[in-house]
Amino acid sequence: MAEIKIIPVEEFRRLQESVDDKHERLGLIADMCRANALASVKRAGSGHLGSSFSSLDIVTYLYYCEMNTVKLGMDHPDRDIYFSSKGHDVPGQYAILHSLGVLSGDKLMRLRRIDGNCGHPDIGTPGIEANTGSLGMGISKAKGFSIAKRLQGRGGDIYVLTGDGELQEGQIYESLLSAAHQNINNIRMIIDHNKVQTDKLVSEISYLGSLEERISSFGWNVERCDGHDFKSLEKALARLNASTDKPGCLIADTIKGRGVSFMEHPQSLKEGDGLYRWHSGAPDDESFSAGYEEIVRRVNGRLAALGLEPVRALPVEPENKSSSGVTREYVANAFGETLVEVARKREDIVVLDADLAADCRLRGFEKEFPQRFIENGIAEQDMVSTAGGLALQGMLPVVNSFAAFLASRANEQIYNNACERSRIVYVCHYSGLIPAGPGQSHQSVRDISLIAATPGFVVVQPCNAVEARILTEYCLNQSKENCVIRLIIGPSPREISLPSGYRAELGKGAVLADGGDAVLFAYGPVMLHEALLAQEILESESFRLRVVNMPWLNRIDNEWLRDVVGDCSAVYAVEDHAPQGGLGDRLARDLAESSMLAGRNFDVFGVEGLPAWGVPAEVLRHHGLDGESLAKKILNGPKNSAAL
Repeated sequence: MAEIKIIPVEEFRRLQESVDDKHERLGLIADMCRANALASVKRAGSGHLGSSFSSLDIVTYLYYCEMNTVKLGMDHPDRDIYFSSKGHDVPGQYAILHSLGVLSGDKLMRLRRIDGNCGHPDIGTPGIEANTGSLGMGISKAKGFSIAKRLQGRGGDIYVLTGDGELQEGQIYESLLSAAHQNINNIRMIIDHNKVQTDKLVSEISYLGSLEERISSFGWNVERCDGHDFKSLEKALARLNASTDKPGCLIADTIKGRGVSFMEHPQSLKEGDGLYRWHSGAPDDESFSAGYEEIVRRVNGRLAALGLEPVRALPVEPENKSSSGVTREYVANAFGETLVEVARKREDIVVLDADLAADCRLRGFEKEFPQRFIENGIAEQDMVSTAGGLALQGMLPVVNSFAAFLASRANEQIYNNACERSRIVYVCHYSGLIPAGPGQSHQSVRDISLIAATPGFVVVQPCNAVEARILTEYCLNQSKENCVIRLIIGPSPREISLPSGYRAELGKGAVLADGGDAVLFAYGPVMLHEALLAQEILESESFRLRVVNMPWLNRIDNEWLRDVVGDCSAVYAVEDHAPQGGLGDRLARDLAESSMLAGRNFDVFGVEGLPAWGVPAEVLRHHGLDGESLAKKILNGPKNSAAL
């Protein structure tokens, strides 16, 4: 295992005191922050390095030279405000906040942990001014900060960083137009123009044209500079600050992965056969060691040239990562493979993606059917309405994005399509609580409730690869209604076995473990794993729990339900979702309408409140959804009585 080290805040203070040349000092600080950001992502096991490194010189300059925030204090009412709209680059921002003494070393090295820093910006972390959601919100939030300062008589400018891929999001253009019209002139929009989005060039996804002309046409002052040259940054920001008649935009040309040679674009694209591989995820031991040594060697070479001692880095205590189980099975892989198989027989299938083709396992379809693959970029609303047009012309669109973005951001467009009574299959990837490291912006625990109330929808979630194939084929070939397929993005905690001869029957699930004391309904690989753990724990207590896989989240066959509940005196549901609007609510309604609640207790276990971030075991335990917690709740009896 590679040794992980952190450069302590004292080393940054040493540089501040001993390096006179401002631009030389900034370069050293930025590189030392790169080393710490790399170390934090490695220790976390995931994170975003490419965009952290491309923006680090910009953000270093803002904190150390441009803004009054450090001088006045993070809570001063007249402080300048900085936040990132794209949010992926937050490991770099955390490293800068550590260098300034705002974040402790321990906090920095607890990235994506329940008692540490969120994988995307969250205002619970000192120095973070705004949360990041789905992309495109930043300028609108900056407007709100600015208007509030004006109304409260407070000073300070607002600096908001966006990605260039983020410029595909429609809200960006709404906010560009309104900011200029409303004379909100103390906003400084900075575009981290690294020219690469998730894994492809921005120009391959959606050509942006001349950014200077495009943004200035909305009534903004625009400057451009080399985002890795501190002198260039200084001059460009000075020119923007000299023009206060309009809001200002700085286009900073950067290199994704800047600072580690093999992570930099375009070299990394060449090595990845045209795909950039360092957008997200933690490097392996060899890559981490090579990248860390390259950065530190460069820092020490510059220090030696100044006659200064090499930088001191302290070992970080290895983390004993707990796990809730893991296999090599990915249900999303089975979905992607089945999609290709069905599309070979059906020329009406068209697949739409929102810059997430690799995560959504769509590369196979893209390669085999390039004419029927539509890459929309970061624009879910546009994508869903495009699907609506396709459906009205007799095609079968299969729409893909992360559930947190697709179900919520494009909900009105989904509803509009439904009103046209056409048929579309929506695939909500990254559904549920786990993985939790990226935080609340990515954890989708309300998508069932957002979609299930729309008439004419069937919502399903498979528990394993076999069921993923069965349900994908059902949604594509058998269903006459709109379908939503929920998929987890990570590996399954265990390989769940289904009964022999199992097939897709609308509203009917399968008993995975039999018992007569109580019945627990669950769905998806994560929560069924925990339900089966609870069953195994309760069995040692002589409590016989029946565990039922119920993949139909808003449709239940009541005769099947009566047979499955049988003589059990208590009925439970565990949600990979909030308690409201999911399978549990549907069960309660059907049980009540069929007079099956009489003499029985009923309870739902779900993600209460905002979802926590961290590793799976600690997050599931935090929400009381791990096997041990479920077993205790069931032994103690439900809080809701049968008199519902």
